[in-house]
Amino acid sequence: MLRWSLIFLVVAIIAAVFGFTGIAESAAGIAKILFFIFVVLFVLALIGGTFLFKKK
Repeated sequence: MLRWSLIFLVVAIIAAVFGFTGIAESAAGIAKILFFIFVVLFVLALIGGTFLFKKK
């Protein structure tokens, strides 16, 4: 998922350089959404791993 967010970020940067503002805005929005979903899933996995695999 992080890979897709980086791909959309690169597409947004390339589109912004060439002046395609609508495409750049859409790609940047998609990259932002995917990045935040990735961060939330990472934090949930980190918290879940801490509680599930706690050494006794």
